[in-house]
Amino acid sequence: MNKHQKLIIITAPSGAGKTSIVKRLMQTNLPLGFSISACTRTRREGEVDGKDYYFISAESFKQKIQKNEFAEYEEVYEGSFYGTLNSEIERIWNNDEAVLFDIDVQGALHLKETFKEKALTIFIKPPSIEVLIERLTNRNTESEESLKKRIGKASIELQYEAKFDQVVENIELDKAFLETQTLIINFLFNATT
Repeated sequence: MNKHQKLIIITAPSGAGKTSIVKRLMQTNLPLGFSISACTRTRREGEVDGKDYYFISAESFKQKIQKNEFAEYEEVYEGSFYGTLNSEIERIWNNDEAVLFDIDVQGALHLKETFKEKALTIFIKPPSIEVLIERLTNRNTESEESLKKRIGKASIELQYEAKFDQVVENIELDKAFLETQTLIINFLFNATT
């Protein structure tokens, strides 16, 4: 059996720094395979299908739901679906790696519910909602309406902090990364499961 048949689930409100931490984790020599999510949103400039996301149509996404091909999925914003394909988890486990997720809060909760002690959930928390709003605004990747939606969703997601195994406050990215890396090492190599 794959000794790394585990899931590392990094979640946070949009703009808290989870993607930056996940990218750094993928540059370490830890036995981690990045889970590429499927989504129905439009590809952003520089994004690559099959590397950043599996970009699929809403119709195709719904067909996969009916065929139970997702470990979890969410309609994150109206008409905008994101999900984790079962085949993606199997692909990574077949490489003798633990699955590393960069995923929204609801998706993280669903995965934890399904995989229980095989999964470690880490919630990346911004120092404050004000800092989060500033980070999202400085990205310049959102329309004003989209930005308002993200901020509203982030305010709600911050209330879920206690539902996760570990919380890392991202005041300074290097420190937050090291703290996250230590939690993962302990889970992969020191856990009794």
